[in-house]
Amino acid sequence: MNHTREVEVVVIGAGQAGLAAAHHLRRTGFEPERDFVVLDHSPKPGGAWQFRWPSLTYGKVHGMHALPGMELTGADPARPSAEVIGEYFAAYEETFDLRVRRPVDVRAVREGTGGRLLVETSDGAWSTRALINATGTWDRPFWPRYPGQETFRGRQLHTARYAGPEEFAGQRVVVVGGGASGTQHLLELAPYAAATTWVTRRPPVFREGPFDENAGRAAVALVEERVRRGLPPKSVVSVTALPLNDAIRAGLESGVLDRLPMFDRITEEGVEWADGRRVAADVILWATGFRPVIDHLAPLRLREAGGGIRVEGTRAVADPRVHLVGYGPSASTIGANRAGRAAVRDIRRLLAEQEPVAA
Repeated sequence: MNHTREVEVVVIGAGQAGLAAAHHLRRTGFEPERDFVVLDHSPKPGGAWQFRWPSLTYGKVHGMHALPGMELTGADPARPSAEVIGEYFAAYEETFDLRVRRPVDVRAVREGTGGRLLVETSDGAWSTRALINATGTWDRPFWPRYPGQETFRGRQLHTARYAGPEEFAGQRVVVVGGGASGTQHLLELAPYAAATTWVTRRPPVFREGPFDENAGRAAVALVEERVRRGLPPKSVVSVTALPLNDAIRAGLESGVLDRLPMFDRITEEGVEWADGRRVAADVILWATGFRPVIDHLAPLRLREAGGGIRVEGTRAVADPRVHLVGYGPSASTIGANRAGRAAVRDIRRLLAEQEPVAA
């Protein structure tokens, strides 16, 4: 399509944050396709959840918060989370008539004409007065670099390509990463693999007891401070510690979750430390997290010297037309819901201020 279509708001991404924002646009009077449009590059509803490995059942999901206006009830905890949440998101889009366009790849957002932004996509261009960016992190897995990495004769993969434990039967697996994915991988792999080794940069921190509202606010505040200073955000999970549940306790007791400090180099046969310690491996599984997907915003020059986008609430400080939801402090399911509401509130105020005053 060669022509440019005009709307008031473009929402990029239909994961938790994007759908929450679209819901709040809808309920405050914006009509889909006329006033706003939701663009999603995934093949079907479900956000990043649709790509999660089948063995990550809904019962293992940590802290999934319902979308605004529609609870997720009666889900079978034994079903894959990709199926449960994918179906829930699909029902949500239909219930609230959000008319998500997919698959649509957003290639760039740049300055348009008349104070508008121009959103260039695989499905043509959109001219908009405001933008809600809800692109998440799944499409940008983080791969650390270590000396000798290219010499390893075995297989290396990231969590983003993990399909389940069965394919590692009889293999020696080194899992790198101290987050929830790393521990989940280790607990799943242990019954199948010939051996597992857990390696992290920092000693893991386990959290006893419930994660209450005060602890949640403190964790979000730590992440929020970074984005306010224009630094790349850390995930909220990175400052909440790992929940010490029954599965984790069993892993600690059995030795599966015995942790080693980060190795110094990778060899043809495995990994080794400066003190001469070596671990042979057939697979290195990098559970090292993700980075925000924001390269399409590069033409707007929003990045600060520190490498991140400075954000106040959800608003990009360098351009009040741009809101980032599911970024930094809102990169959690409950945070994404709140961010979607906050972004819409600010955008309504911005658009009202831009309206011409009647004579």
